[in-house]
Amino acid sequence: MSKFTIVVLVGSLRRDSFNRQLASAVAKLAPADFSFTQVQIDDLPLYNQDHDAHQAESVKRLKGEIAAAQGVLFVTPEYNRSIPGVLKNAIDHASRPYGHSAWAGKPAGVLGMSVGATGTAMAQQHLRNVLAYLDMPTLGQPEVFIQNKEGLFDAAGHIGAGSKKFLQNWMDQYVAWVRKHAV
Repeated sequence: MSKFTIVVLVGSLRRDSFNRQLASAVAKLAPADFSFTQVQIDDLPLYNQDHDAHQAESVKRLKGEIAAAQGVLFVTPEYNRSIPGVLKNAIDHASRPYGHSAWAGKPAGVLGMSVGATGTAMAQQHLRNVLAYLDMPTLGQPEVFIQNKEGLFDAAGHIGAGSKKFLQNWMDQYVAWVRKHAV
């Protein structure tokens, strides 16, 4: 049985998203007492402060999933040198109303990949700024800026041999981070 439940927010809605594939593959590198669940964010309405007192059921579901988890993993593409709007929308919903954030104190990890040589460096930096404000202890090192190249994933969808050691090290550090900071 899993002792640590990690909610995963993938910032891409595309069916064949590279980042969704990365989220699934990297979760397989975790120890048996960790479970990773990708949460749905495509059904959230656009954030509107007027609705804070009467949040949509999809927002309540998201906040409940975050509250029940011991950690959060953000896996984001980079859109126009920042995070996708759908991811920011989910973050805003779960942080509101003011004083009732589901994020506070949840240990976080940040990953991302793109076809560009710098991976998702800018998006991750913007996301880290948001997470700092939300009082989420966020793993700082090692950073993971992945360029999607042939061989990153094997035929079964696992991390390929050339990247496995690097991403296993990241997962080991993330696991230790969650164990240290989980409340």
